[in-house]
Amino acid sequence: MLSGLHVSNYILIDSLDILFPEGLVIITGETGAGKSILLGALSLVLGAKADASTIGPHADHCSVEAVFSVQGDESVLRILRENDLPMEEEELVLRRVLSQSGRSRSFVNDEPVSIGVLQELGTRLVDIHSQHQTLQLGESRFRLEALDAYAGCKALRTQAGEAWAASQQALRELEAVRSRRSSLLRERDYNAAQLEQLQRARLREGELEELEAEQQQLSHAEEIKETLCAAEAVFSPEDMVSEPLSQRLREAVKLLDKAGSFLPALSPLSQRVESARLELDDIAQEISSVNSRTQVSPGRLEEVEDRLGALYALLKKHGAGTVSELIALRDALESAMADTDQLDIREKELEAAAQAARGKYDALSGELHSRRLKASAPFAAALEQQLKELELDRAVFRVSLEKTTAGPTGADNVLFLFSGNGQAPSDVSKAASGGELSRIMLSLKAIMARFTQMPTLVFDEIDTGVSGSAADKMGSLVCRMGAHMQVFAITHLPQVAAKGDAHYLVTKQGGSTSISLLDKDGRVRELARMLSGSTITEAAIANALSLLNLNA
Repeated sequence: MLSGLHVSNYILIDSLDILFPEGLVIITGETGAGKSILLGALSLVLGAKADASTIGPHADHCSVEAVFSVQGDESVLRILRENDLPMEEEELVLRRVLSQSGRSRSFVNDEPVSIGVLQELGTRLVDIHSQHQTLQLGESRFRLEALDAYAGCKALRTQAGEAWAASQQALRELEAVRSRRSSLLRERDYNAAQLEQLQRARLREGELEELEAEQQQLSHAEEIKETLCAAEAVFSPEDMVSEPLSQRLREAVKLLDKAGSFLPALSPLSQRVESARLELDDIAQEISSVNSRTQVSPGRLEEVEDRLGALYALLKKHGAGTVSELIALRDALESAMADTDQLDIREKELEAAAQAARGKYDALSGELHSRRLKASAPFAAALEQQLKELELDRAVFRVSLEKTTAGPTGADNVLFLFSGNGQAPSDVSKAASGGELSRIMLSLKAIMARFTQMPTLVFDEIDTGVSGSAADKMGSLVCRMGAHMQVFAITHLPQVAAKGDAHYLVTKQGGSTSISLLDKDGRVRELARMLSGSTITEAAIANALSLLNLNA
């Protein structure tokens, strides 16, 4: 239940901090005092659309905080657990802060949450019903929810929704597989030819770079050979007169060693020359080795150039920049060809899954239909009896089911048929007057509240268009609801206001709206005002006392 409401800078409410009791809570006030503002603040903290224009004229933000007692409410605890939110001493605090930019922040027990979490909790904590909601009688969704609440179909309806979702998911996956398979089959011959060409090419990573380097070497083989021979001649002259370079360096080492025996400073030079000789010998051997391996081979050059031409052609054909990209394309084509066979298997699996999911859904939908059909007559009888207690003595109410397109709530469309004069009933949204619609909605809400276990219900002038003894009986019905749950009734009717367990008065002074709990004398004066208008007479006070005593 709603145990407290704290509002600051919301339209005409500068600051409000108020506690609420259990039972039937009455809220009254003159037209324009701000009852709708109070309801708007509550709607905001329950996740309604935010509008920066609701921020007070002298503030840069507004804040609304609602405190709920949720002891033992498993559905609320489930939402908290699923969103990893703390729960402290069976008290739940929702808060919403709105800035001038139009952006809002939401909190649950001081933890920031998304607006979706706030809305999910809000729909579980409070049901706000206004006079305009009589239009819901024309909505198939509302009619279905009302009948399902009476029939106790909540769990079954959830299961049907899950089965429907599973069925649709299986169908979507099946359609995707069929589309993919169809696309692959259309391209199969082309892909097979492409794949065969790439497989025949026997592609290898790095091959292109190796061939280009070899082609460069082979095309300049004669020039390389001549250069290497000349380099070798430097180290080992071909004429018989010149000594090899290595031999001359050995002679230099001997001469330096000999002189070093007289001049020690020459010894390091001897060592350096010997090191240079060894290094030059090694270089000469490398040059000789490379020269011996270098072959002038026109045949191999032709082979390399042919292979390079084939690779360049493949790169151009497939718009690839590297052999690696060609290999990736080849692998993708191999996978695509293999996918066709795998998709055949997957298609059969999904066909079976979709059929099984639809079978499960059809069974649950059929059971939903049976329960709704079974509950239709007693639900209509209960509502009709309720309407007669609200002085619609000749009311006729019927519930009819008709088949409709399958969906997450089953394949039923619920029709509410009504007649206020005992004749053949027809569509309630067309056959009922404003006062009749108010009483029908109140009766429906009373039934739904009993079966859905909503902790707090708010009626915003649901008694519009009703007066006299009918209003008194509507007040009695609301009062009976307040015995089992917390009910807020915003009303202009003294017959309803007199039945409350607590009575709050909304007033506006100096452009600011406030709300206060009335004591007995205050209730008498407020009921007298509601009875007689701005001029409170002794007769109105006496009548107010009579109403209160009658409901004591």
